[in-house]
Amino acid sequence: MTYYVLIAFCFVILLAYVFDITSKYTKIPGVILLIVSGIGINLLESFFKIGIPDMSRLLPVIGTLGLILIVLEGSLDLTLRRDKSRLIGSSLSSAVLLFGIFIGIFTCISVYFLDFDFKASILNIIPLAVISSAVAIPSASGLNSADREFVTYESSTSDIIAILLFDFVLLHSGSLGAGILRFFIEMIITVIASVLFGTGLAVLLHKINHHIKYVIIMTSIVMIYALAKLVHLSSLLVVLIFGLVMNNNILFQNGVTVKFINFDEFNTDLNAFKNIVAELTFIVRSFFFILFGYYTKVSDLLSLNNLMISMIIAASIFILRALFFKLILHTPLNPLLYFAPRGLITILLFLAIPSTMLFPFMNVGIITQMIFITILIMALGNILFKSTDQVTEPEPNNI
Repeated sequence: MTYYVLIAFCFVILLAYVFDITSKYTKIPGVILLIVSGIGINLLESFFKIGIPDMSRLLPVIGTLGLILIVLEGSLDLTLRRDKSRLIGSSLSSAVLLFGIFIGIFTCISVYFLDFDFKASILNIIPLAVISSAVAIPSASGLNSADREFVTYESSTSDIIAILLFDFVLLHSGSLGAGILRFFIEMIITVIASVLFGTGLAVLLHKINHHIKYVIIMTSIVMIYALAKLVHLSSLLVVLIFGLVMNNNILFQNGVTVKFINFDEFNTDLNAFKNIVAELTFIVRSFFFILFGYYTKVSDLLSLNNLMISMIIAASIFILRALFFKLILHTPLNPLLYFAPRGLITILLFLAIPSTMLFPFMNVGIITQMIFITILIMALGNILFKSTDQVTEPEPNNI
């Protein structure tokens, strides 16, 4: 049995690697292929009566670990410079305002037209409103640097806002004013703590002389995330700020710090750390989407009622996005319009909705269809954007 498990483990990693390579040429995101592979494994297991152990309880754990690694990987590629203030402002406003508009519209529909509870409505809509950094960031690798950073900032911010609001609504009790005040106090505490933790871990990475140090840093990040989550702080913000502190260490280079830190050696360690994070992210993300596909019911996925709901929601997402980009940001639609995929964070938040508050028509099938539709639209955008580049910039190196 041991060797079968090892073979299966290796097969999943190699399969995900093949999907990752081929996606650059086929423009079919590896996430879709991984989910389809998981569904296929489930069908084969049922047909041959293999008897795979129940691993459904691992899904939230692997998903949370994947979310930490993905946001960390994205933040380690972000640079903070004054000349990027407009890009950062646009991406953050897109994440915040589009998220708020989507939730506002669908909450009103749920409460006033469908007669659902206000709190339950928000909890059910948040997973559909959030852009998944787990899908968006890797898929944006073929974009130019400005668009790639826009996607990273927007999707990471969207994840953070979604988790903050979801936790606030789920755990909130008492007066709204007191809840909002507590929320802002927790945000201030989180930002201060994040900067301190991020700086401390960055210095620790540089100062550890033992040959095992990257695993210690990663373990510390995950532990800090879990502890922050237990005390209801924005744990994802801790991860994001740590990555920003690490990658923007030039902002801390002054007469005092250079006496204690060799920044050339620090950046060498940083590059090695980035490589390890990227490879760990690849493994965790691959297993998460394989498992998610495995536990997706084909009947829910093929349901026409589910598809109708999913199509309406997906159409709303991209119509609102197009209007926002044109009327508010005054930026071209191509290619950023298409980069609003749902994915890992959508699944995690959906699984966290209490069963008593879940809409009767909401199921894993709708969530999976939403992921498929939005990712396919993103893949289409990648193809169209490539075609545009080929027309305007025919040089092969610029594609």
